[in-house]
Amino acid sequence: MSKLTNIKAAIIDLDGTMLDTAADFHVAVNRMRDDLGLTPLSQETIVNFVGKGTENLIRRVLAVDYAEDEAAQYFQQALAACTEHYLAINGDYSSLYPGVLEGLQALRNKGLRLACVTNKPLAFAVPLLQKKGLRDFFEIVYGGDSFPKKKPDPMPLLQVCQDFALAPAQVVAIGDSSNDAQAARAAGCRVLNVPYGYNHGESIHDVDSDGIVSTLVEAAQQISVD
Repeated sequence: MSKLTNIKAAIIDLDGTMLDTAADFHVAVNRMRDDLGLTPLSQETIVNFVGKGTENLIRRVLAVDYAEDEAAQYFQQALAACTEHYLAINGDYSSLYPGVLEGLQALRNKGLRLACVTNKPLAFAVPLLQKKGLRDFFEIVYGGDSFPKKKPDPMPLLQVCQDFALAPAQVVAIGDSSNDAQAARAAGCRVLNVPYGYNHGESIHDVDSDGIVSTLVEAAQQISVD
């Protein structure tokens, strides 16, 4: 993998990239399912539903038990319950992936401007970043409800480029899934993927990117500002 040159900023995903939040989702979703009288799902099943936003997660969780029309009837109740349960435990069961703090520091030491763009709602994302000591690394944080469209649409990434007054080619997106890669490609940004996240249960090696890095530390090593 060749170095990415003339990079001035990095857009970094949250779930599956900086934080392993699978256990948070597992607890909140199963508490919601219990409210509806449904049996618990395995953490692996729930993790495979993560990545395209909370609404998609809830729809897929309900689809395990209900036909589409029946699931639609329960959607708002399930969304409200899951939101309440998630806010109550947000970050309690999640952990930083290895190299995240060191990687963020290394990126910042290179003079890169940093933004966090996640499909997690902003009301979940910001407290989670603060709880895990990550919020101060980022000039900008956008959630899945910050714009009319979320990743894999390029809209949030293009807004960061505009905020930083940078050409998309000067910005690299770092994430764990096809959502991040597709959004970056559509925006004209460079993209690096980490192999340890969720990616909807599919192999990250099948995703079109500029390279796979084992940690954010390695990502920093592969980025040049010149």
